[in-house]
Amino acid sequence: MASGPDKQQNIQHAVDLVKKATDNGATLVALPETFDYRGVSSALSSIAEPLPGTALEPLLCLAAEREVWILAGSVHEQDADASMPYNTSVLIDPRGGIAAAYRKMHLFDITIGDRSVDESSHYTAGTDVVYAEAAGMRVGLTICYDIRFPELYRRLADFGVDLVFIPSSFTAPTGEAHWEILVRARAIENQCFVVAPGQAGMGAGGIATYGNSIIVDPWGRVLARAPQEGEHIISAELDLGELTDVRERLPALHNRQLPAFR
Repeated sequence: MASGPDKQQNIQHAVDLVKKATDNGATLVALPETFDYRGVSSALSSIAEPLPGTALEPLLCLAAEREVWILAGSVHEQDADASMPYNTSVLIDPRGGIAAAYRKMHLFDITIGDRSVDESSHYTAGTDVVYAEAAGMRVGLTICYDIRFPELYRRLADFGVDLVFIPSSFTAPTGEAHWEILVRARAIENQCFVVAPGQAGMGAGGIATYGNSIIVDPWGRVLARAPQEGEHIISAELDLGELTDVRERLPALHNRQLPAFR
């Protein structure tokens, strides 16, 4: 997607894209990070809502109508116990219920050229590792900047996940340098599928985002990839038998040793 500052327009567009994907046979559809709103940071608190909220309600109905799983990449969640919103990824089941919700743990604070992103000034950080059973798999939920912290993914591997979601709004400069490498690394080292839908176009703060939504298998092979520009629907069929094959041929998770620190 290339979400902008009009929340209702973004939500309707997300619904339309999910419908197109399911019309083409998709049984699990993933949207990118902050698909509901990308605009000025000063507005985040005003557009944030308690779950499910207006951003998720149409997707809950659509999931039940089409009997599909939907990963609502992330929305702006308001919580009475937090002074700032959470950046929250929500997994919706085919009955239209919320199967899992993950609050982004690692907040993106960085300077890129003459521009900076300071998520910790606008969001509350999550603290919990989240996984769920979905579509015959165990799936783990993460968001964007989390990808640079492999210990989170190894924890999910310890919980036996078969697939990890990484909905993102990756910047173009860091995306060009690291996006594919990091996505494939998380898949290879944890021997799982990775589904990483990304935002395209101009993001918050006038920083261009990288697009390049990507689906990777447990061997690190790219099954599908979108271009950098524009909005696209990509798809792949996940062979769950490949998980067993890869893990048996190269039992890295089983062979792992934890070094002693002195």
